[in-house]
Amino acid sequence: MSLPVRVLTENFSVAPQLTPDDMPAVAAAGYKSVIINRPDYEGGQDQPTAAQVSEAALNAGLQVEYQPVVSGAMTAEDVAHFAQLLRTLPTPVLAYCRSGTRCTNLFLAAQQS
Repeated sequence: MSLPVRVLTENFSVAPQLTPDDMPAVAAAGYKSVIINRPDYEGGQDQPTAAQVSEAALNAGLQVEYQPVVSGAMTAEDVAHFAQLLRTLPTPVLAYCRSGTRCTNLFLAAQQS
């Protein structure tokens, strides 16, 4: 994969913004699911949309969930939903946002709940 992936556990990793073109490499790396935590257009009109990435992920055989979380405004509901996704999605899971930090914070908060 051309983008850096940060492995947090054997079943969960985070990455910065991914594109539709990255999805075959995500699947080839052994991931089974992708969580998109970056809201559409947070980075402007050039940012790939969740729909574009989701279509490519599904075509690559991945499960995908779009859970947009606003940077710096994570809620208890966001954490609860993320924890639910971690319990139900096939592993390993790769989550992405702008830098990977938001996904890491969601993961850490979900582990505490």
